[in-house]
Amino acid sequence: MITQEVFDDQTLTQSEFEAYIDQLTDPAPPEIEIDSVTDDFGELYRVWNGSQLLGTFYQNLENKWIAQPCNRDERPCCDTALQAQLIIIAVNGLLVADAA
Repeated sequence: MITQEVFDDQTLTQSEFEAYIDQLTDPAPPEIEIDSVTDDFGELYRVWNGSQLLGTFYQNLENKWIAQPCNRDERPCCDTALQAQLIIIAVNGLLVADAA
């Protein structure tokens, strides 16, 4: 009987380990949120992943969108707000390709 119990424990442990590995190799996409605050120069848009601020973006006087990823010196200039958002997300390593 002891041999069967050891075998059952090993099988259970193996299946739990395989489930854990599956979670690591199939990550859920990040939950990106965008909000905005008004400052002296207009709207400043903020890109969040949960409670982590990834960066900000805004539209300058030439109607270009400026991306400001956190902890970066670069300020890429974009034609659209979506491009600015994607740069911020990509710089933070959270760009996930859609399989559909």
